[in-house]
Amino acid sequence: MIIRLAREIDDIQACAAVDHSYVTNRVWQVDAREQPDGASVAFRSVRLPRDMHGHYPRHLEGLNACWERGDAVLVAEGEGQIVGYIHLVVEASENSAWVRNLAVAPRLRRRGIGTALLHAAADWLRQQNADRLLIETTTKNYPAIRFAQKLGFSFCGYNDRYYANQDIALFFAKSLRWS
Repeated sequence: MIIRLAREIDDIQACAAVDHSYVTNRVWQVDAREQPDGASVAFRSVRLPRDMHGHYPRHLEGLNACWERGDAVLVAEGEGQIVGYIHLVVEASENSAWVRNLAVAPRLRRRGIGTALLHAAADWLRQQNADRLLIETTTKNYPAIRFAQKLGFSFCGYNDRYYANQDIALFFAKSLRWS
């Protein structure tokens, strides 16, 4: 497996072609309560009665434009084809970066490719002087939530109706200085 920066538009088109869907039997359920003197929000993992097939909440047609404007895209290449990628948006003024997209071909998931992509991204971002990496995902994408937690990312916030499909976004962050 080789991880490298995307070099040409064909790389980006191969990234967009990776199946971004997922299957889960758990979700994070939000319990938000407003009171006159404040508000409280809690998330808890809830088991679903059956497996749910999740669809990626973002349109990937814009990936070409993101890459052309300078966003970083690292690809995992194996067997002569792109089998996964990570798309990063660097916020230089904040010394941070966001994982905008991360996907691995379903047949190759749970084999360390996503972890390798994230580690390669962290190494590349350190060279760009970034101090912090943030990941976003929906409350429905429990595999992504567990993946972020497994790699040492901490829950740091949420945004209700963040995605075009009105799903809630969860945010996780990790310092790049200690990983």
